[in-house]
Amino acid sequence: MRGVHSAVDDIRRNVFTEVARLAYEGGDLKRVDEIPYKMIQGEVAHHRHDVFLERAIVQERVRLALGMNLQRASEQMPVSASIDEAATDQRYFEEPLVNIIPFACNACPPKQIRITDSCQGCLSHPCMNVCPKDAIYLDKDKHCHIDQEKCIKCGRCFNQCPYHAISKIERPCAAACGMDAIESDELGRAKINYDKCVSCGMCLVNCPFAAIADKSQIFQVITAMNRGSKVIACVAPAFVGQFGKNATPAKLKAAMHLLGFDDVVEVAIGADLCTVEEAKDFLEEVPEKLPFMGTSCCPAWSVMAKKLFPELKDCISMALTPMVITARMVKKDHPDAKICFVGPCAAKKLEANRKSVRSDVDYVLTFEELQGMFDAKSIDFSTLEADPAEGLNEGTAMGRGFAVVGGVAAAVKEAIQHMAPDREVQIEYGDGLRECRKMLMMAKAGKRNGYLLEGMACPGGCVAGAGTITPVRESTMNVEKFKKEAVEVSSTASPFVDRLQEVEER
Repeated sequence: MRGVHSAVDDIRRNVFTEVARLAYEGGDLKRVDEIPYKMIQGEVAHHRHDVFLERAIVQERVRLALGMNLQRASEQMPVSASIDEAATDQRYFEEPLVNIIPFACNACPPKQIRITDSCQGCLSHPCMNVCPKDAIYLDKDKHCHIDQEKCIKCGRCFNQCPYHAISKIERPCAAACGMDAIESDELGRAKINYDKCVSCGMCLVNCPFAAIADKSQIFQVITAMNRGSKVIACVAPAFVGQFGKNATPAKLKAAMHLLGFDDVVEVAIGADLCTVEEAKDFLEEVPEKLPFMGTSCCPAWSVMAKKLFPELKDCISMALTPMVITARMVKKDHPDAKICFVGPCAAKKLEANRKSVRSDVDYVLTFEELQGMFDAKSIDFSTLEADPAEGLNEGTAMGRGFAVVGGVAAAVKEAIQHMAPDREVQIEYGDGLRECRKMLMMAKAGKRNGYLLEGMACPGGCVAGAGTITPVRESTMNVEKFKKEAVEVSSTASPFVDRLQEVEER
């Protein structure tokens, strides 16, 4: 479903645009209650059974976009009743970050294997022969059926039917969740088990009913700029190409100045320093102190590893993430500035919400939320002028490669080869949380000793994050092109390497 523009994308992005516009215009903030009517006009519903439900869903998405908590249907109040809570230049998230709007959920059926009318009643009936629970039986017309009480959803029958007459049905949000955190409430609607959830955001971009949304700080960022605060944006390597072909790095920087950002910094410089740090740690600790080492940059992967494999927690690198390294560098140079990380990731919002990181990163915006700000300001990249020499050109090719799956491990391995040319390094990467779990199961069994393991929660890497706009394949190609434009290739050649020690010292 991802990569195909839909009405869900329009709803999500229009909410960000309207919230950004409200913040920029200021004045009487009680106008926030007009947003659902502005977005859903008239008396005829376009997507639901009535227009009132459509507006109620938009209202809750607006509430979350303001960084506020979700409301139950039984306690609905206008957003304006608590808008003062959001009208601040600093607001930390009150967990949970990712929320399911109950009355927006379609109560899709949980995972099932079904035999369709295409069943031909063949003589071999391989579906019956491979079923480990004898859940498949024949009716009087010799057509197969599944006893759902016996079925364990293993899928063996699905793979064996010669007519492809068996279908697998699963909630899109549950299918996308690598933590199996999607459960059902008493009405059959999806709910999130937050003991399992790592806030990767894959459920929210795979729900076809716009029922899942995360909280935002878009309103607080703009409020800070309106109040005269110096806000510096640190932009993740996956940014290239996210805002259209006309949004060159130079134009992006110019456009962000128009939004009110004081400066724009490439987070690839932090990725370079993270690479060097992890390379040093690997050489010092593997295999003498640790059997293997996992990378640190993806917070959802890191939290998953520590939740599901606590005995391996020490094997996940303690190196600061590129976001934190870059933020610390900028704050050391501009102590009076507020730092806004702009990236593809929902989980980065929770990373920045940690008490240990709050002093480094003040805000986190996704690319989608930033696009809402561009739309609110009517910024057109096709007509915007910018000096190419003023673009983002600080990171190395390896640092920029962090945006794509496999890029982190490749960068660390390349750095190790510079530091210890004779050292052989085996690498493996998990592409999505399900693959990450399999990878750590192998590591737990002692089959990845001596390895450098890269974990990426989003299939495809950061370019596939929940806050991205551009299709993954196109984004990957854009990143590869941007890597070739870097002045330096190796992270070890970054001009910022000598600042690593000062960044590590709080």
